[in-house]
Amino acid sequence: MRVLVVDDDINIQRLVTIHLTREGYQVFKADDAEEALSLLEKQNVDLAIVDVMMPGMNGFDLTKILTRDWEIPVILLTAKDQLSDKEIGFLSGSEDYIVKPFEVKELLFRVAVVLRRMQRVYDSVIQAGNMKIDRSSFEVEINQETILFPLKEFELLTILASRLNKTTPRSLLIEQAWGADYEGSEQTLNTHINRIRERLRKHGASLEILTTRGIGYRLEELK
Repeated sequence: MRVLVVDDDINIQRLVTIHLTREGYQVFKADDAEEALSLLEKQNVDLAIVDVMMPGMNGFDLTKILTRDWEIPVILLTAKDQLSDKEIGFLSGSEDYIVKPFEVKELLFRVAVVLRRMQRVYDSVIQAGNMKIDRSSFEVEINQETILFPLKEFELLTILASRLNKTTPRSLLIEQAWGADYEGSEQTLNTHINRIRERLRKHGASLEILTTRGIGYRLEELK
């Protein structure tokens, strides 16, 4: 599992990194929100631990972006223990909230709980608009017509449909469809997405694939 630690306090950053690494996590570090978002353009992570009080964008605002645009669960770290601050944190989309100073064992426990809770179990059948995807038979049904998609297109469509109306980062699509070691061009992804778009239009799907500029793609129902 990959964890991103975002904290401008180098001592906290080092402490958290050491203990997460000992537990077998792969850790990435960022001193502020800008560095964290830049890192995510190149690297997928499963969880982010974010400090609230940072120079520039604060942890609450960063959490909104991580949870909304990247679908990354967040644990907030803060020196504040006010109920109103906790409320802001959870409304920002965080999964958990830890007040400094904290016990390392507690942090590790909470990380494990959040990751376990966020493990996605894909249904064998996905229904989106007038389209049904059967993952067991690799078939796509649109308007009760069965369409056979090439395997990579099927995999990409399945990923997008399982996250309906949510943006899926390009890097995540590539990793899940081609593997983490894929070294080909991103143009390959673009080509497959365009072919899927053509098939959806041709067969009258009530869905379309939209581009989220600079991030990835999302599948939405036509309005």
